[in-house]
Amino acid sequence: MILVTGATGFLGKRVCRLLDQRGIEYTPTSLSKRVDLRDAEATKRLFHEIRPDKVLNCAAYVGGIQFGYKHPAELFHNNLLMTLNLLEAAREVGVVRIVNPISNCAYPAQATLFREDEFWNGPLHESVLVYGFVRKASWVGAWAYAKQYGMDILNLILSNMYGPEDHFEEERSHALGALIMKIVRAQQQGLPEVNIWGTGKPVREWLHVDDGAEAMVRGLDAPPFLDPVNVGIGQGVSIIELAKMIKDYVGYEGQLVLDPSKPDGAPYKTVEGSRGQQLLGWKPARNLKQGIRETVEWYKEHVNVSH
Repeated sequence: MILVTGATGFLGKRVCRLLDQRGIEYTPTSLSKRVDLRDAEATKRLFHEIRPDKVLNCAAYVGGIQFGYKHPAELFHNNLLMTLNLLEAAREVGVVRIVNPISNCAYPAQATLFREDEFWNGPLHESVLVYGFVRKASWVGAWAYAKQYGMDILNLILSNMYGPEDHFEEERSHALGALIMKIVRAQQQGLPEVNIWGTGKPVREWLHVDDGAEAMVRGLDAPPFLDPVNVGIGQGVSIIELAKMIKDYVGYEGQLVLDPSKPDGAPYKTVEGSRGQQLLGWKPARNLKQGIRETVEWYKEHVNVSH
């Protein structure tokens, strides 16, 4: 039996949909389904009841740069508790494979093209210090449980994810979602300009959430591998270029105004994905422009942007 944690979240929904499409049986769980992975006893009860063979761990407490600056203690506390409780419950019932996603913000701040052998080569960027650290800690936990108990945990490092059903709130959204929200709203309200945080120079690699889900599901049967595994293609786009792509598709005719007084985050984040391609027998293939179109259309259809 496969257990999907965080099954009602952004990544978890797409993972469940993919499992459904492939006729793979699984049990979904999440906080909204009344199982709180921060509660050790509740987590153990869940694992002992379901006795999963494999776990797709999509549970996380996460947001964008604003969220990270405002809620660092909650990010630290909630994510570490979930990691600790999940590992111990999985050990107790003899789970044979956990697939665990790690955000690429766990890489050092000075890294540009992220390579797995540089995972420990320096401090994290302050803007993602807490979330990057707790995701890094989940790899350390995986290493520890593998060394002491022989557990098999595949840690996939995923680029910034985007796509339909993403977070579209001011604090929780990442750059791409926030830009779609601002530009669509400005276009619908006839606003003369859109304010963009930072200098517009940071480069990010974006991973469509369906590609993220594909990587997770392929991870169920991939060969065991203890070190981090990048999922990506090593290609990024600057924030201002991204904003222009969204502006062009939306048809917004106003100005994009940069606000360099706001934080940029790390300057450059792309991932070298050859290890992931080899282990998973696949690499992300969804086109960014097409993905932006899908995401904009979903946002316009499902989110109230009239005010």
